[in-house]
Amino acid sequence: MFRPSTFDGKPLTPRLASIRAELEPIVEVTQIKGDSETHPYISPDDQFADYESWGKYASKPKGNPKAKGPGKQKQKKSAGKASLKTMPDSTVRAKPGQHAATAENTSQQDLARQSYVRSALTRGLDLEASLGVNPFKLGMIGSTDTHTGLATADEDNYWGKMGANEPGPYRAAALGVFVSSGYAAVWAHENTRSSIFAALKRREVYATTGPHIRLRFFGGWNFTPRDVDSASVADIGYGRGVPMGGDLAVRGRTDAPTFMVVATKDPDGANLDRVQVIKGWRTASGELEEKIYDVAWSNERKMGQDGPLTDVVSTVDTKTATYANSVGAALLSVCWIDPDFDPREAAFYYVRVIQIPTPRWTGYDAAFYGLKDIPEHQLVTQERAYSSPIWYTPQ
Repeated sequence: MFRPSTFDGKPLTPRLASIRAELEPIVEVTQIKGDSETHPYISPDDQFADYESWGKYASKPKGNPKAKGPGKQKQKKSAGKASLKTMPDSTVRAKPGQHAATAENTSQQDLARQSYVRSALTRGLDLEASLGVNPFKLGMIGSTDTHTGLATADEDNYWGKMGANEPGPYRAAALGVFVSSGYAAVWAHENTRSSIFAALKRREVYATTGPHIRLRFFGGWNFTPRDVDSASVADIGYGRGVPMGGDLAVRGRTDAPTFMVVATKDPDGANLDRVQVIKGWRTASGELEEKIYDVAWSNERKMGQDGPLTDVVSTVDTKTATYANSVGAALLSVCWIDPDFDPREAAFYYVRVIQIPTPRWTGYDAAFYGLKDIPEHQLVTQERAYSSPIWYTPQ
């Protein structure tokens, strides 16, 4: 999806990059066939990277002791920086009639970097430096991709991808790789077709894996902690900055930008564990970097100077497929300033909201049908939301 070349292996040109940027303003980051935000191949220090990995990337990468198997996100390091240059690009040369992405000399790491959204966003900064256009300036949405005519993405109301995947005692073992996901959330001016498509075009959208999490994300230079607690936080955000999907208006500024995040739980769902800001940037020497910041969290947990933030307690009872909202928070908000900002470096920022652990749809099936052969880690999930990025481009 995100190779920096054409189908026949030729380099992208400014014209082709402009066409792609015009026609593809958003990307589906989550759906029933899995999650494509990032992967341990790309983000080895991200404890939440291996979420609902599917297909060839579902297995644990060799030589990466930090990576967990599908559905396992528990790791100890919660904030870290990874250099994408540690996995150099292969020169992809396709044989006649062969798609370049399937060429034999393309490594798994390279394919992952060309297939996941976070690395595409970072690579877009690099392409913009050489082409003058960012072909991967992408907002994020989710979708279901089901063929049932049912729009539900709830874990406890899962009807499968096809009509033959309706509830039954055998589907969890055979189809457990499928996910109950996802939704596209759109900040439109009004509930009309034209207004919704305009919001999609300007990337003022976000994705959820199913919960109706409400997420606001603004960037600028004049926000204060008092603003984020205001009942008029949206008016303040639009008036003094830009929303998710936007570009920071630099206009001579060299100080670090400020971001406002407000995340609210699904009214009928689980509490929130934490809010993270994901930053990707291109250094002055051309290195591509990423870092995860835990910026707001629940239950008065403590984080050291270098992390990690301790895991939230799981209240899931896998025998009954139940959980309790006795942990987590209904609302998490923060006014955050990038502590590692360098005005010379192009960057993007997006928000990831993590729920407390809850039963996965396979967990509900296991409890209802009395199934005994479903692995423990496939019974629990930590659902999430992803905002579209906000971009910073040096003058």
